[in-house]
Amino acid sequence: MTTKTAAFIYSPRLEEHSYPPDHPFNTLRAKKTRETLISMGLLDSRHRLEIPPEPADRLVLKKFHSARYLHALQKASKGHWDFEAFNMGLGTSDCPVFAGLYEYTILAVGATLTAAQLVLDGKVNFAFNPSGGFHHAHSERAAGFCYINDVALACYVLAEQGKKVLYLDVDVHHGDGVASAFYDRNDVMTISLHQNPRTLFPGTGYEHEIGEGKGRGFCVNVPLPMGTYDDAYMFAIKTVVLPLIRAYKPDVFVFELGADALAGDPLANLALTNNTYADVITQLMAFDKPIVMTGGGGYNIENTVRAWSLAWSVLCGADEGHDANIGMGGVMLQTTEWHGGLRDRVLPISSQQRDAVLPALNSTIDTLKATIFPLHGL
Repeated sequence: MTTKTAAFIYSPRLEEHSYPPDHPFNTLRAKKTRETLISMGLLDSRHRLEIPPEPADRLVLKKFHSARYLHALQKASKGHWDFEAFNMGLGTSDCPVFAGLYEYTILAVGATLTAAQLVLDGKVNFAFNPSGGFHHAHSERAAGFCYINDVALACYVLAEQGKKVLYLDVDVHHGDGVASAFYDRNDVMTISLHQNPRTLFPGTGYEHEIGEGKGRGFCVNVPLPMGTYDDAYMFAIKTVVLPLIRAYKPDVFVFELGADALAGDPLANLALTNNTYADVITQLMAFDKPIVMTGGGGYNIENTVRAWSLAWSVLCGADEGHDANIGMGGVMLQTTEWHGGLRDRVLPISSQQRDAVLPALNSTIDTLKATIFPLHGL
């Protein structure tokens, strides 16, 4: 068996700037993930590389963002913004202006573009940028803690090189910026699993939002009821996502791994353990295609770091599974201080929770099978 090579994209320069102290988005998650991986010996071989990013080039940024918006963002980073910039989402409570904002953003975005280029060049099979995943940014608007949409740009770059791209988003919030970027295209299929938009920002991502024109059927949204748990989530993956991947036959995956669908996240209401993320990655790897993976949401810091560390261990073949008898921790105790490894203990699911989740989930799946599957010969 040929050993796969994975690249962890990171630079200490990413920690030179940060959102305001009271903001939910903590840029130190990437650093803490790296520290965990080093402590476990998971960045220590020629098949587990650590590669520093370069800042994103302005010409690449303009593949999706307008020059007017980039100029406003750069000015705001230096402390100068006006009403027009505010209307672009800059200086809001979600997307505050802070010193070094532009420098931080183009480096974090550049890390995802570095990952995409490494995959394009055939230098690695998998690449992970934990500092990426800004899927809410639109062409001329910051939103949802996101200023420049790195995952959309990665999809653009890969598609321009003739690759069929499958963008999979498991952040608890709908990947609205990416969906809108490719809503009328069929060279990038976007699939987003997220908490029902009736109950969570950004209020988009319903089943009927399926793309238009050439893109009809290539935008897939799987809204999930509050309380969705591991088995229910994987049922949606196996009955909706995997058949569509097989039908689409992508050349490469761009995978946004927001960790805010974990139980205990303060900004959302799903009930996953990190075992589900590991299972999703295992399913993607079975297609034997390159994967560009990013971070995203995740506002319980310790749980997010564990989830991303586990995701990396799966990518680089170091995950050894889980012995349920070892201990209890992770999202159950909301702590990393336990002896059961990176994997969470499975959470107990009550019959009441099943009854609240399954009917709504089955209804969503039936709708997607009726509207999207026929467009792909399923």
